[in-house]
Amino acid sequence: MSEVEEKSLNFIEQIVEKDLAEGVHTTVQTRFPPHPNGYLHIGHAKAICVNFTLAQKYGGQTNLRFDDTNPSKESQEYIDAIKRDVNWLGFQWEGEPKYASDYFGKLYEFAQRLIQMGLAYIDQSSLEEIREMRGTVTEAGKNSPYRDRPTEESLKLLEEMKNGVHDEGSMVCRAKIDMAHSNINMRDPLMYRILKVPHNRTGNEWNIYPLYDFTHGISDSLENVTHSLCSLEFDIRRPLYDWFLEKLALFPSRQYEFARLNLSHTVVSKTKLSRLISEDIVDGWDDPRMPTLSGLKRRGYTPEAIRNFCDRIGVAKINNVIDVSLLEFSIKDHLNKIAPRVFAVLDPIKLIITNYPEGQEEDLLIENNPEDENAGSREVKFGREVYIERGDFMEDAPKKYFRLSPGRNVRLKGAYILHCEKGVYHEQGDLKEVHCTYYENSKSGQDESGIKAKGTLHWVACNHAHNAEIRLYDRLFNDESPDGHKEKDFMDFINPESLNRLENCKVEASLMNAEKGEKFQFQRIGYFCADEKLHSKDQLVFNRTVPLRDSWAKQQKKGG
Repeated sequence: MSEVEEKSLNFIEQIVEKDLAEGVHTTVQTRFPPHPNGYLHIGHAKAICVNFTLAQKYGGQTNLRFDDTNPSKESQEYIDAIKRDVNWLGFQWEGEPKYASDYFGKLYEFAQRLIQMGLAYIDQSSLEEIREMRGTVTEAGKNSPYRDRPTEESLKLLEEMKNGVHDEGSMVCRAKIDMAHSNINMRDPLMYRILKVPHNRTGNEWNIYPLYDFTHGISDSLENVTHSLCSLEFDIRRPLYDWFLEKLALFPSRQYEFARLNLSHTVVSKTKLSRLISEDIVDGWDDPRMPTLSGLKRRGYTPEAIRNFCDRIGVAKINNVIDVSLLEFSIKDHLNKIAPRVFAVLDPIKLIITNYPEGQEEDLLIENNPEDENAGSREVKFGREVYIERGDFMEDAPKKYFRLSPGRNVRLKGAYILHCEKGVYHEQGDLKEVHCTYYENSKSGQDESGIKAKGTLHWVACNHAHNAEIRLYDRLFNDESPDGHKEKDFMDFINPESLNRLENCKVEASLMNAEKGEKFQFQRIGYFCADEKLHSKDQLVFNRTVPLRDSWAKQQKKGG
């Protein structure tokens, strides 16, 4: 039995298997219904994985359906981005994408039918008055003075609303259910409002647009969705969806709710993400600090890592907050297996090997990835002068400092063991260069020197180094729950160190051939990728995906 088969079924899979076994359904049809009013974020990734993998497991299908019922906030840009992200994550929807706007005609007919059945009416109360009449969780609502309006009058007004006769806000269409219902969502909910905004797909055909609660369940039904999967906040709306389907005698699509993905140290509200953009905290929806799938992709995350992350957190009925370190672990785990190791020096200082012949160079064979036996090796130029990290030299080092310090030995990765002689300083006192000697018979793989070196450093040969801009991305917020403070704005917790641009870095020659989006491990530093938008052969730009070690936890313990 495979590992997948041995895993216990989650509660949704148990429901599906029971439905199939009892003949409630003979197939599985799910859907992913995004609003095209922003880019998909990491929370959507869980919903995508749940819907698509469930259908795949049971030989079913998944629709991609855009809930495009509010044209004032929607755009083709968002539709295109959502399609890209779903495909990038590794999934393909059934047939052509579907849209709630495909059903505008049917939805309008259903509204007419409900009015004719005495189950809907046109209300000319203001939205403020409607809110006041709705009541509270402890007090019943009050009937609208228009609730018993004659059927023919409501039908006439609905048509006039559709034809643009009336102004926005002057009237709405409401379902007639029960203003004393214990579930406030059942207290005569709105079905249509006047909105004189051109639609991306239907143009100026409509002057009214259906509300989400009216559209959602009916769209599922029209597509014969057997298992409509939503996050937990929609459980209180399920009775309303069921009411519409029952009264209209439509296919009984059934909704099931699971815990949404709440991730620490971030926000996933599209309104809040939009604010980060509008206030220039980030550069756009695909900024590598954003929790959007486009942002994560640009930062260097892989679809495999995100799918594995979603699989690790599982499907539950109770909301909880997942620590972002688990997402970071998932990408480290995947990149460790696939990313070639390369040399890059972020804060370069020149190291001169004084006893290495001037003008001499040699090609060193360096393993690309010890985790991948098929990754092979590459040749890296070595010479008398190399760049190392400024922080890898200390004049007066403590005993357990295993890097360069006068009188100590260290190995250059894939090269030789060096003996540090001295640091050379500018007149003002800052370090200019480091002088060392090397042990000629200490070459990696051929070491016969008997010399011991506890530390190993990365390096780049000066004559073959290329300049690169390296962007060190970190968490956008320095609080575990930035939007969880009632008396503070989530923007108060922006991490001022979320982006650090280093413009004079040195990288090995092989990185001149790096393609946009290609991923690497910069030895001893972290995982990086060539920026999808800015990187070119003329301008090398690499984004840090995640450091090798979790420095964040140490900073938090220090209060930094």
